[in-house]
Amino acid sequence: MDPSSTITLRWIYNGPGDISHHLARFRFARPTPVWQPAINAYRCHDCIRICVELAGIERADLELAVEPHRITIRGGRDVPEPSENKKPKTLHILVMEIDHGPFERTIQLRDEIDVQKARAEQENGLLWIYLPLKHER
Repeated sequence: MDPSSTITLRWIYNGPGDISHHLARFRFARPTPVWQPAINAYRCHDCIRICVELAGIERADLELAVEPHRITIRGGRDVPEPSENKKPKTLHILVMEIDHGPFERTIQLRDEIDVQKARAEQENGLLWIYLPLKHER
């Protein structure tokens, strides 16, 4: 078993400075999925913990698949807008930086993860995924 302390991430898009990223945001070229939520990944003594930023996304709009060599997170987020009682009659968008629409994020896993014992919880706009490590015998 490889004792590496990292997990491999697969990036679908380049960063925000890439022109294809901007074109996708303005719907000139919109492949599906359009965006990936940001993550932090931590290796602890007996597990790997992944934190996924999912502000404004309800649990019912979220799909989490834990497979032997990867985790896939899918869902969608509507465009955040002022509520009806606070929305002015004419609404002009000045800046729109919050990603919206369908998303997908795949995280590749090593064999050392015990996927049968994986669990997740969502709190304060963050999805925490707990991935216990297999114990060697």
